[in-house]
Amino acid sequence: MTALRDTTIFTIGHSNHGLDHFLALLEKAGITALADVRSKPASRFCPHFNRENLKAALIAHGISYVYLGDALGGKPADPALYSHGRPDYRKIAASAAFKEGLARLMAGAKTRRIAMMCAERDPRQCHRTHLITPALVAEGVAITHILSDGGLLPHADLAADMTGGQFDLLPI
Repeated sequence: MTALRDTTIFTIGHSNHGLDHFLALLEKAGITALADVRSKPASRFCPHFNRENLKAALIAHGISYVYLGDALGGKPADPALYSHGRPDYRKIAASAAFKEGLARLMAGAKTRRIAMMCAERDPRQCHRTHLITPALVAEGVAITHILSDGGLLPHADLAADMTGGQFDLLPI
């Protein structure tokens, strides 16, 4: 993969936000494309985040939508990517599908301001931080988390908070 030293990809969790609030968060951050990285692109509690509803709302607001959850989701369909009944992020990150999804995400980031979206509000609790972000950081991509209050949190700050300021050789 080609390193993207001056590229930033954003992350956001839809949580239980109203659609207007969610769109306002994207617009405030200048997002022009959203990559849906949920394994299952649906919400029982917030139907406006179901795949087709969300896609239509984004397009109406001038934001492109792409579904990448089949490649970058935290709960893959392939049982070989699980250990002891739980998703194994090392196996997922080594899979061809994940690498292809990552390449698509980085290619899109060359021409668009992209946010990858999952359901969890707090990036500390989501695979977008623990699975996808380390792979992007290894490629030289900067990551910024869009918080529910509209604040922007650089991943380096989040990683320092998560590790108590202690860093090891593997990016979080």
